[in-house]
Amino acid sequence: MNFIERAKILQNYYRSGNFKKVIEGCKNLNKKFPNNTFILNLSGMAFQGLNQHKKAIVLFESALKADNSNIAALNNLANSLKNLEEFERADEIFKKIIKTSPNYINAYNNYANLKIAVDDTEEAIKLYKKAIKLSQNNNENPLNILIHLANALQSLNRKKELTEVLEEIFKIDKDNILANKILTTIYKYTKADTKTIDHISRMEKIYIKKDLNNYDRARISFGLGKAYDDLKDTEKAITFFSNGNEAFKKTISSDVNLDIKIMNNIQKIFEKINLNKTHSNYSKKKMIFICGMPRSGTTLVEQIVASHPKVYGSGELSFLTNIIGEYFFNQNTSIEEKISEYMEFSRNIINEKYFNKFSLHHIQETIITDKAPFNFKWIGFIRLFFPNSKIIHCKRNPQDNCLSIYKNIFSSSKMNWAYDQKDIANYYNSYNSMMKFWYSKIPDFIYTAEYEKIVLDKKNEINNLLKFCNLEYDDNCFNHHKNTKTPIRTVSIDQARQPIYSSSVNAGRNYKDHLKELFENLD
Repeated sequence: MNFIERAKILQNYYRSGNFKKVIEGCKNLNKKFPNNTFILNLSGMAFQGLNQHKKAIVLFESALKADNSNIAALNNLANSLKNLEEFERADEIFKKIIKTSPNYINAYNNYANLKIAVDDTEEAIKLYKKAIKLSQNNNENPLNILIHLANALQSLNRKKELTEVLEEIFKIDKDNILANKILTTIYKYTKADTKTIDHISRMEKIYIKKDLNNYDRARISFGLGKAYDDLKDTEKAITFFSNGNEAFKKTISSDVNLDIKIMNNIQKIFEKINLNKTHSNYSKKKMIFICGMPRSGTTLVEQIVASHPKVYGSGELSFLTNIIGEYFFNQNTSIEEKISEYMEFSRNIINEKYFNKFSLHHIQETIITDKAPFNFKWIGFIRLFFPNSKIIHCKRNPQDNCLSIYKNIFSSSKMNWAYDQKDIANYYNSYNSMMKFWYSKIPDFIYTAEYEKIVLDKKNEINNLLKFCNLEYDDNCFNHHKNTKTPIRTVSIDQARQPIYSSSVNAGRNYKDHLKELFENLD
């Protein structure tokens, strides 16, 4: 078998997602054809597929050393750097590609994805549009780029343009799953609106297709569940939500016990640590960490606070989780020893590393929000290394909170426990235990924002929030639904773009007979 034949086999393995086979095959092929730029690049792409970006970078750099004109390897290198949050270096590489190869479509699309990651959504939209135009000029299918553009427009609540882009997608693929799912977040389904009822019929025709994979079946199921939930048809809604959860579970691997073990270990570690002895050196910029269970109101609270002119809303960041993972969990020494070591340094390395990640964000404000829900795990680290920060813990009725999780599909693998009733309950119980622990250690450091109180007593609760954040009264905070300066890229996008409403309070009661395993296992 010659080189071309073997290379084609490896490409087929890559397309089918068998990345380990690709790596193994490239390793063998590299022995016979050392420093071959194609082999090195393909092997790097396989490591990207396994989310092992540091190994991928080594291979892309080797490919470029063998052939510095390999634009594909350069583009892949920038993508891996972006995924490791090395934004500045990735930015420089994308600029270089566009300058030297102005018709290379992938660079525009991937550079736009980088711009999304650094909150420059307007620039991302321009780049997506440029990539779409190039695709059309080359008679190439722009479908995937149109989907990215739709997501960007949706995050800024630009519904007119979003609707136009969705129409373009449906011209290419009328049954496109992702576009139909986006449409469900725009529509409020009512029996009086024939347009929304027609959309349900369209989705049901897609749903009964025999050739749907589990991923697509899950997506369309959650869309139909949302539609019937709007129509108050609980029986049909729960059927589709349950089917969606079952289908999506087949596409992922999950071990909720691992998450629970991490939470328990963190509590054991911080039992011995004095959280009143904080690092003396830290940035003058102040963080407001908004955390809690997913679907507990974190997006709503951020939109309220970030509507203030002195606050920059950065959305759901992975910065803190990645830094803590790198400095405390990927070390040979114990976490307690590493905490002690970094506390003794004159420089606050954790604080510095975190704020350095904002280098490409256009931030004029001195206060920044980070609304990553899972930061509730890191409250002890925040106290030690970000002592001038504020923590807002979003809390919601447990049944309503867990129901809302069960009703949604999430893009993050950190949410892989969210598709099983018992796993959701076990995760919630562990989170609840952890929050009780933090309150026992540093009660005055954490503000509790209760979703039900915000909904039922908006004026007083928003005033209390602003007071805790040391912010003066501002009308914008009471009209947060009009704020588009902070993009929303979570499943809460539709709710947070509306005025505060109370219809989701006690929503769990409607499903109590259908979700017994979930509700009965909640502490």
